[in-house]
Amino acid sequence: MTSLAGRRLLIVGGGSGIGREIATRAGAEGADVVIAGRHPEKIDLPARTRAIGLDLADENSIAAASSAIGPVDAIIALAADHANGPVASLDANRVRRALDAKVVGPILLAKHFAPSMPDDGVIVLFSGVASSRPGPDLVVMATGNRAAEGLADALAVELAPIRVVAISPGIIDSGAWDAMGDERRNEFFSSTAAANPARRVGSPEDIAAVVLMALTNPFLTGTTIHVDGGGRLA
Repeated sequence: MTSLAGRRLLIVGGGSGIGREIATRAGAEGADVVIAGRHPEKIDLPARTRAIGLDLADENSIAAASSAIGPVDAIIALAADHANGPVASLDANRVRRALDAKVVGPILLAKHFAPSMPDDGVIVLFSGVASSRPGPDLVVMATGNRAAEGLADALAVELAPIRVVAISPGIIDSGAWDAMGDERRNEFFSSTAAANPARRVGSPEDIAAVVLMALTNPFLTGTTIHVDGGGRLA
């Protein structure tokens, strides 16, 4: 796949932030983009996209989506269902949903969609900086992200020649931090920028550019691309 024109892309968890930017760019390049989520009616759709219901914690939902959409050329799985907090306070159901979003669900996406993907198909999974820089209260996130990277390697071998790549973003100003409030968020972004080699936080555009590169580079598979401004080195 060296061009997105005429290709069908499934973006799971792409209703806002990074996912919306990927969908917008892919649509502008001529792709047929389907955005999937648990609440498709709430998705603010960019041009040239459509929505469908899909719950990564429900295999029947994934199978139904596969039947409804038909063959796809690429899957971008960036859904997350965070279960942050001290280990002593973690709820088992929340942990399972978090791992469903990052690991079990993507495995089931491969199960139901890969058999009808073309040989030059691509699957892009999402990890995150917590994989290489775990911290207090982030045990589940760090574990899920590291597992997503391992899953990309394993699927790249099993599904070959379909390519599988993991993307690991750093701190991105995607709207995910807005709940902190302007003052705390700006302080957090400033301290992050001061500590990493790029001297700034990332943007959805930074991540979308790398995803589109991963989709269209035919020699890229079985690897994790860190798009974190060098944050894991700081």
